[in-house]
Amino acid sequence: MNLDPHVRKAELRLREVESALAAFDFTAADADRKAYERLNREYRRLSELCTAAALLTKATRDLADNEALLATETDAEFLSAVHADIEALAAQLPELERRVKLLLLPPDPRESRNLIVEIRPAAGGDEAGLFAADLFRMYSRLIERKGWRLELLDLSENAVGGIKNLAFSVQGEGAYGWMRFESGVHRVQRVPVTEAAGRIHTSTVTVAVLPEAEEVDVDIRPEDLRIDVFRSSGPGGQSVNTTDSAVRVTHIPSGVSVASQQEKSQHRNREIALRLLRARLFEAKRQEEVARNAAQRRQQVGTGERSERIRTYNFPQNRLTDHRFGLTRYDLTRLMEGEIGELLEDIIAADVEDRLAAELEEPAAAPAPAK
Repeated sequence: MNLDPHVRKAELRLREVESALAAFDFTAADADRKAYERLNREYRRLSELCTAAALLTKATRDLADNEALLATETDAEFLSAVHADIEALAAQLPELERRVKLLLLPPDPRESRNLIVEIRPAAGGDEAGLFAADLFRMYSRLIERKGWRLELLDLSENAVGGIKNLAFSVQGEGAYGWMRFESGVHRVQRVPVTEAAGRIHTSTVTVAVLPEAEEVDVDIRPEDLRIDVFRSSGPGGQSVNTTDSAVRVTHIPSGVSVASQQEKSQHRNREIALRLLRARLFEAKRQEEVARNAAQRRQQVGTGERSERIRTYNFPQNRLTDHRFGLTRYDLTRLMEGEIGELLEDIIAADVEDRLAAELEEPAAAPAPAK
């Protein structure tokens, strides 16, 4: 797609932000330092974008110049050097273009937040629970590579070592922006370890990625909550705590209910359950806003049925397919080891391209009626 109109718009905005920063008066009584910080963040992003766009333009021009030389030059040694330059430039262009796309749209305002990830097996019984554990391992390794911080909030395992329910939080710069496209149904096709006949099974796991909400984001009145306590239990009902430390919190107006039994302290489990509840209510509120704005894409987890899927993990073919953006890779084994950074970059770039295209296709406002 032609990125030039978007880059020119960004260059104009960069000049406006530069002027606003230069004119900012810190001595004024009503000086808004948070507004200055927002401008400064926008300035850094736009500067990085314009630098990347200039490199992309130069590489594109150099490639065209070198290709033109092939038609006029005859010296073999010189042509060999030209071919080497063309090969190097052709390899650089996709990465430069992807970088420009990633920087073109303003970041999601939720990207600065911590996030909560919930993983649950859907269709497929024990095998779905085992794959849920594999997904958690994949995300854990990505989080470790990125230098983010993972905090386990809730974990319930099944009898074969899989997951019945899992929730964890992630803290780190840009974590939500990277992880948000993981929300949805993940379908796996493989021979389960529990399958004696060697048949390929299809199972599904749901993943929800929620920006963590602050108390000011969601108004939760104490009288709207029902709090129940119960005894924590491990795989197969084995007691892991002889006191009623597990906590279930139900938000009566919405019917949303969350539970935590990860910690031995009832107080700590109540704290975790409220964090999970607040994140779910905040996401529900966001979904309502999105539904009122047709220009935004709505992200849903779905019911867990096999037909509702964002991604398929086909182990016999070593293939991963992201159905939303038509991306297919044949290095599933490596991806499951947490090396999914490049895939996530491709997904983000594809989403940006779709949104930029939609921006260009938006019809102009209708002229005002003549008086």
